[in-house]
Amino acid sequence: MLDLTFSAEQDMLREAVRGVLADACPLSVVRELEDDPTGYSIDLWRQLGQLDLIGLQLPEEYGGSGMTTLESVVLYEEFGRAITPSPHFVSAVLSGGALARSGSEEQKAAWLPRMVTGEAILTPAWLEPDNGFGPKGVQVKAVPDGDGWTITGVKRHVAFAKAATCFVVLARTGDDPADVDLFLVDPTSDGVTMTQQMTVASDAQYRVDFDGVRVTEADRIGSAGTGWLTWNAVMHEAIILAGAQAVGGAQYALDITVQYSKDRHQFDKPLGAFQALAHNMADAATNIDGAEVLVHEAAWARSDGRPVGKLAPMAKLYACQTYRDVTATAQQIFGGIGFTVEFDIQLYFRRAKQLQMSWWDSRTLEELIAVQVLDY
Repeated sequence: MLDLTFSAEQDMLREAVRGVLADACPLSVVRELEDDPTGYSIDLWRQLGQLDLIGLQLPEEYGGSGMTTLESVVLYEEFGRAITPSPHFVSAVLSGGALARSGSEEQKAAWLPRMVTGEAILTPAWLEPDNGFGPKGVQVKAVPDGDGWTITGVKRHVAFAKAATCFVVLARTGDDPADVDLFLVDPTSDGVTMTQQMTVASDAQYRVDFDGVRVTEADRIGSAGTGWLTWNAVMHEAIILAGAQAVGGAQYALDITVQYSKDRHQFDKPLGAFQALAHNMADAATNIDGAEVLVHEAAWARSDGRPVGKLAPMAKLYACQTYRDVTATAQQIFGGIGFTVEFDIQLYFRRAKQLQMSWWDSRTLEELIAVQVLDY
């Protein structure tokens, strides 16, 4: 039976995470880290490792906690609420998820324990200039070379690349659309060049150029031609957490907007007393509740071993659209001052748009849902 109430242990996890983030990563730290080349708080990262939160979903035999997607949703709602700049998503969720699912025993033993403690950070190099989110969008080629391959091409939007211990590179190894493999690549290898990109969320993203970078068979994750299957499976779990992050951000954005509408007076009454603004905030609260239920249902289904081919894209699509709409409405209620750097709402407004465009954008999510609905 579907039960969307959290357990006492999960509620305690939420309180613990909120306390850590309030102490180690308040919004003042978020501001300091904007456009920072490394892009995250080392102190917070160390604390997340000590609290076993980095490896929350990674296998217990490699030092992780082996928890379910529901516990991770709790974590990511708090990450979203605090707009936490952290490599957790790219390292523990995406890269760690790919290794846990398809990595060799040697790869798991070498990387997962170090990732759980925070000693190692892995990040995927996936998207490419002018290419899409699907398997055909991977055109960087891995060409056979002796007992290994050489990788040549350009990746963009590689998060926390400067801080990464290793890249998980999606590279084409054949002509069929799904002929994509995952390779572990050392960022210090000859032929790797990194250039920081400026983004709407002011986070740490890089363009990474690969010029004849050599990798071996031991660097490939999984068997030949299975990289996209692995990546697709990992992404379906990861976007549930992206949806949870959007829910947390939207809820906090509404909270500070409601408070401002009570404190700010115009024509001798608070802004919130004007019906048009009050109704907008009522709509926002309703939509956030809907997004939260959808994200929680997707997390429950994933934790219960049920298919999430439709639920996961629906959760991210609706939650990110809600986040975007709520912060856009909030900017209007705050007025012109909401766009100034002194006010916090602009931090959420910018991140809402970037999260909506990242890790499968709206059009891609709609196509994934359509495939499930129309069964084609």
